[in-house]
Amino acid sequence: MKILLVDDARSVLRVMTTRLISYGYDVICANNGEQAVQMFASAAPDLVLMDIEMPVMNGFESTNRIRAFEATQQWAWTPVIFLTSSDTVENLVTAIEAGGDDFMSKFVPETVLQAKMKAMSRIATLRQRLSVANQKLMDLANQDGLTGLCNRRSMDLRIDQLLAHSPDQEGSLGLLMIDIDNFKKYNDHDGHQAGDACLRKVAHALDQTTQSATVQSLSPGAFAARYGGEEFAVVAPGAGENAVGTMALKVVQAVRQLAIPHANNESWGIVTVSVGCACAMMPLANVASVASVFREADARLYQAKRQGRNCAVVAHPSPT
Repeated sequence: MKILLVDDARSVLRVMTTRLISYGYDVICANNGEQAVQMFASAAPDLVLMDIEMPVMNGFESTNRIRAFEATQQWAWTPVIFLTSSDTVENLVTAIEAGGDDFMSKFVPETVLQAKMKAMSRIATLRQRLSVANQKLMDLANQDGLTGLCNRRSMDLRIDQLLAHSPDQEGSLGLLMIDIDNFKKYNDHDGHQAGDACLRKVAHALDQTTQSATVQSLSPGAFAARYGGEEFAVVAPGAGENAVGTMALKVVQAVRQLAIPHANNESWGIVTVSVGCACAMMPLANVASVASVFREADARLYQAKRQGRNCAVVAHPSPT
């Protein structure tokens, strides 16, 4: 267990640190509340032992700021025990109202301190297990179960986040709509298990291509998602028309290079994709602007189908 110990008295820090280390805990120290707030975010302690009366910033204010920071994080709650020289009812009430969970005398007997730390250690273990479980649930909620890409819900949430920050951004937003050519015929001929395997392989190729685009700075933050059925999307923040066109061609090539046999894909004989692209200038005005980008990319996807499939149609930037 990692403990953040906060006190302006060096003697208290020295004695408490020695006691806690002897129990087998990792201890980091801060000399005042302001320093504690700064250290909390980077150190991520399992427990905070907080003095009340300190220069620069007292323990109550420091705890308020720690709780405000935790409110911006997922599943964050760290026990805070106030250290005090006087066990008064008033101090207890103020400690709880400030966001603390308990308070303890600086001169607490050894057996009591050990017992409290054992209880806090159990809580730290449970918090870790809960965090892991919550992360797994989040992954299940945000990932497509078959392909491992972002699902439609996750894609919409990430676009909403982009939209929320778009008033402060300039540049463009690129979008690729991708559809596997003649996929129903593939399923009918090879079966649904083969169809699922095909979807996974295509999704992996899209993911690799999107990551490569991020590394090459074509679109930092680009991500691929399963849009539904055999249809996928790539959202490319900051990608202009040229970058979107380059990404689209790379997607077509990446899937073609998989060389998955597809006897019913007309003249190609392998699994291919058609891609439609759109590019909107930032900042985006509202949700309707995002919907228009999807409509534009979808229209170009069907244009790619009409042109014979296994190709990409790139849009020019549209005003929002």
